[in-house]
Amino acid sequence: MASQPAAVEAHDPRVHLSENDDVYGPDHPVLADGTKPNFETYLHFAEHQRAKEAAEVRSGVEVDGGHWTGRIFGRTRTQADQASISSAAASDEKKGIHDEAALTITDSEYRAASSSLRTATWGSVFYLITTDILGPYSAPYAFAQVGYGPGVACFVVFGAMAAYSGFLLWRMFLKLDSDKFPLRSFGDLAHRIYGPWFRHICNILQSLQLIFNVGLIILGNGQGLSQMAKFRLCFSVCNIVWTLAGMIIGQIRTLQKFGSIANLSIWLNIITLIMTMAAVPYTAPNYSAANSAYGVAQGPVQTLAINNQPFEPQLNGIMQIVFSYGGAMIFIEFMAEMRRPMDFWKAMACAQVFIGIVYMFFGLFVYSYQGQFVINPANQGISLYSMQTATNAISLTAGLIAAALYGNIGVKVIYQNILVDLFGAPQLTAKRGKYLFAVSVVVYWALAFVIGSAVPQFSNISSLVAAVCIFQFTYTFPPFMYLGYIMQLDALEGDRPYDINNPHGSRVDSWKSFSRWGRALTLIMLSLLLPVKKHFFFNVWNFLITLACLSCAILASYSAVKSIVLDFQTGTSGSSFGCNSPVA
Repeated sequence: MASQPAAVEAHDPRVHLSENDDVYGPDHPVLADGTKPNFETYLHFAEHQRAKEAAEVRSGVEVDGGHWTGRIFGRTRTQADQASISSAAASDEKKGIHDEAALTITDSEYRAASSSLRTATWGSVFYLITTDILGPYSAPYAFAQVGYGPGVACFVVFGAMAAYSGFLLWRMFLKLDSDKFPLRSFGDLAHRIYGPWFRHICNILQSLQLIFNVGLIILGNGQGLSQMAKFRLCFSVCNIVWTLAGMIIGQIRTLQKFGSIANLSIWLNIITLIMTMAAVPYTAPNYSAANSAYGVAQGPVQTLAINNQPFEPQLNGIMQIVFSYGGAMIFIEFMAEMRRPMDFWKAMACAQVFIGIVYMFFGLFVYSYQGQFVINPANQGISLYSMQTATNAISLTAGLIAAALYGNIGVKVIYQNILVDLFGAPQLTAKRGKYLFAVSVVVYWALAFVIGSAVPQFSNISSLVAAVCIFQFTYTFPPFMYLGYIMQLDALEGDRPYDINNPHGSRVDSWKSFSRWGRALTLIMLSLLLPVKKHFFFNVWNFLITLACLSCAILASYSAVKSIVLDFQTGTSGSSFGCNSPVA
């Protein structure tokens, strides 16, 4: 490929490679002639990329996975990749590369690095998808709000629809990703289908979701610490303790350094779930906590097949299930690290089945013993202080680790899309960028503290973030994006064959022309006698699913906001920045 003009190189944001930083592709890729790639270009290079991966499978390329369990659940790397990485590492060591200018790499070097970094197997991706901190703890509360029947039905339906959305994201990734133009995030995929406006929406919602998740964990950890202190410590101080801890841990800039403690967090969560299930059959529910949090008076435990109550608390309960399946936002990141992204469907299918069975079983188990007295998060509903303290101690550690991970990603998203792109801040690899990142972490955690302390209503806040953010990434956006993908695909049928030497010369019309919209929409136009094409009914299906999901999200958001206002009016929840804990 011909070299780029000097003018283009000056404005082309190249990636910077460092021993302590992840490798990211250019945010705004350009072609050899200085123009941006079009939809056809992404399709062309993605087709070659998938053919290359299929050829590797057919040729049986050996990997350094060791035992078969390592090849499934570990990370694979071809011998060629290993040699390339070793050579690059030795070269860097000899040259003593540390300055930012020397870290700028060329297109060909980036493509080689991008290929070598695709090492994850479908087993390791399954492991990552099932890593969760909020989903399992909220499942019992969901059943308490809707009952056995609707709870099981929602778990099954939401699981099926989450798998469908994951399938759509997987298909779009395979068709639009390549080593030359890699997809790295949900926003990247959104940009290639609808343009920068939709990417901005996705980045904003992703930032909101991450900061609200951190705020939720601060709130949940504050509740746990107040229980451990037997409420002798001011609740706001409990939240401040975890905020300060997060500000310190959040100074770790690279996700690589979180590796071992992140794996520890997973097992801590599993231990907490097991201990909770072991405790609830032999201990009474936490009546005082249920009364202070939800205004439920002490009495016999009641479980219902269908809980007939106003739709607001029912929708809030259903939104807790969304947390269980809310991983679609980072599916693209998982696929971007896979040696064979064509295998992603295996990880996703196994993960959805695992989540549906395990989380639903945990929710049914705890609800069957605690009924209307279920607390969110579930382990805080244990009345025996020793067991309550043990589960809190374990879950608080896991929660802090998860919050640090959410915060790390959240700060980077905001830093790149706001500070760098809008205000011209230096990159994280620069010395000034590192200092600015440290300040951003402090501000980010301070804002999360405000969220968790200003509205100390764990269930209502989690329902709100599920409705506004998580629901969109998991259910609304994937069919909407696939609709746009198919429309562009159908519009290509009237164009000339793609020419790699003239990538913008194949189109016979533009999106300003009615003819291109006619091919894209594939509608029955009686006046023009246009036939219905093969994607017509599939487009209609995705369009209806998008409208249905958007309507559900709006209604759930309204319910969450109304519940927040009602709890403040009735005094059911704790006061903002107060000393009284929301749970007792």
